[in-house]
Amino acid sequence: MLYYVITAIVALIAGLAVGVPVGITYRKKVAEAAIGSAELQAKKIIADGMNQAKSDAAAAKKEALIEAKEEMLRAKNEFEQEIKERRSELSRQERRMQSKEENLDRKTDSLEKKEEALAKRVQENEQLAEDLQNQKTEARMALQRISGMTAEQARDKLIEDMVEEVKHEQARKMVELEQEFKDEADDKARNIVALAIQRCAADHVAEITVSTVALPSEEMKGRIIGREGRNIRTIEQHTGVDLIIDDTPEAITVSSFDPVRREIARIALEKLISDGRIHPTRIEEMVEKARHEVEVSIKKAGEQATFETGIHGLNGELVKLLGRLKYRTSYGQNVLRHSIEVSLLSGIIADELGADSVLAKRAGLLHDIGKALTAEQEGSHVQLGVETARKYKESREVIHAIEAHHGDVEPQTLVAMIVQAADAISAARPGARRENLENYIKRLTKLEEIASSFEGVEKSFAIQAGREIRIMVKPEVVSDDRMPLIARDIVKKIESELEYPGQIKVNIIRESRSVDYAK
Repeated sequence: MLYYVITAIVALIAGLAVGVPVGITYRKKVAEAAIGSAELQAKKIIADGMNQAKSDAAAAKKEALIEAKEEMLRAKNEFEQEIKERRSELSRQERRMQSKEENLDRKTDSLEKKEEALAKRVQENEQLAEDLQNQKTEARMALQRISGMTAEQARDKLIEDMVEEVKHEQARKMVELEQEFKDEADDKARNIVALAIQRCAADHVAEITVSTVALPSEEMKGRIIGREGRNIRTIEQHTGVDLIIDDTPEAITVSSFDPVRREIARIALEKLISDGRIHPTRIEEMVEKARHEVEVSIKKAGEQATFETGIHGLNGELVKLLGRLKYRTSYGQNVLRHSIEVSLLSGIIADELGADSVLAKRAGLLHDIGKALTAEQEGSHVQLGVETARKYKESREVIHAIEAHHGDVEPQTLVAMIVQAADAISAARPGARRENLENYIKRLTKLEEIASSFEGVEKSFAIQAGREIRIMVKPEVVSDDRMPLIARDIVKKIESELEYPGQIKVNIIRESRSVDYAK
């Protein structure tokens, strides 16, 4: 069996060995035949395509030639039409230019005629001017003969009359302008001030240079004096005040130019009287406690002032100095309350005028800071205030406002002017300040002397508590036109030589009288 299988395999291999070459040869011949047939067919196709392409190219060439000829014909027609239109436009322009030339010729002829007429008129005018000049000369000579005055004299007289007329017109116009500006300024200022005062409700407390301490009995006076006066000497030595013990029942008076010392002494006395033990050691202890209480009160008062006005960032020493103003008065007006009021007024006015309200309030609050130092240092409160503000690094605007609020220097900034106005409002309003009788009489006398020093013034009377001066002038010396000028001169002299609260009205009266007697 195996033999047959092997034989079959061998036979198969032999068959394959013989059949494969034969098959390959056959397939090669078949492929060659197919390739030859394909080449013949391709050549035929190529030949046919070339013939068709030549035919198509000839047709396309013919169509292109036809289209080119048509395009050339259309372009030729368009060109001929454009040439025709341009010729027509040129013809119209030639006709227009010819018409303009004709108009220009007519206008030239008209201008030449007008020039001839104008030259003739100029010649006539020159002749007329010459005739007028001759007539003017003759008229001047006739006037000189009639008036008996030369031309120079007449000119001087005319100038003099014109000067008088101008003075009259100047005085009248000045009065009108002053009244107009005054009405407008008064209305605006009145509105601003009224609004500021309405929104500012600062309280005022009248203080004097002495304080009174109530005693429970007359026997307490002896205890305060002490044996051989040792207690009263100790009190005066440690507080720097004067104790006045007189016949006033159940009261003693504490007197001092320094309000802080006076307050310390008053508090210490009240503590001693309440405690009942009055001797030098106890007095020293109570004075120290009173001094501490006053220092705390001063600090709180300064902080409260900055809180009320909304001012922040002040140096601590400036706050303490502000608090000291609580115990300082000026003509009965508390200086701290006055400073707060000036600060609030300055802020409101600055808001109305569009200025820096914070800077204005700061300057208003510090404008009288020097009054806290006048009891300890030499110099005016303005000078001390400027030095203090400069010492604690305040801005130049604030320092300038302090320096200018009483007119020691001319105010150069809007804030300085606002503080000056607010200070005047707070100090000059009715009831804000009191003035002693001696200074009041001196001011009224000086006011009348200033008014009487002017030429033509007959009498002068200070009325309305010195807020108005009524002046009688001589009618033969002072004319109606001069009255406004004299009023202004008097106002300027009052402002430069007199210190006064508020404003002073200058009222000039001129009257003519004719007196006769029936007998």
